[in-house]
Amino acid sequence: MISNRDRRQFDEVLDRVIAELPPRLHELLEEVPLIVEDEPDEALLEDVIDDSGGGDLCGLHWGVPLTDRSVEASGDQPGVPDRMMLFRGPIMRLAGDHGAGPGARGRRGLTELRRQVKITLLHEVGHHFGLDEDDLTELGYG
Repeated sequence: MISNRDRRQFDEVLDRVIAELPPRLHELLEEVPLIVEDEPDEALLEDVIDDSGGGDLCGLHWGVPLTDRSVEASGDQPGVPDRMMLFRGPIMRLAGDHGAGPGARGRRGLTELRRQVKITLLHEVGHHFGLDEDDLTELGYG
């Protein structure tokens, strides 16, 4: 379970990462909701994780990538808006505490948390723009 302090700290880091994004990505975040939750629920995990296992799910782009859209396909998912999701717990576990102690992060821990938040956010933005996992790995966001 994530403490209120850790949740607040994560959200502050996310706000700073978003503030540093280029204007075009700010526009995207006005159009595509960014939902932040503590953990993905079981139904979501069953829906998106394949049999290969994988680790924690840090983020998710839900919708049709811009490169796959067409006028003919516009009715494929009526009423299902695009959205991006970030999950605090998996991102925080990936970032680690770096010895800062329970409920607190040292400077190194905050730097790593910021790095992981930025990677995850840009990863999901990349999916929205049609990049696949190989593309994202090549860009350093895999």
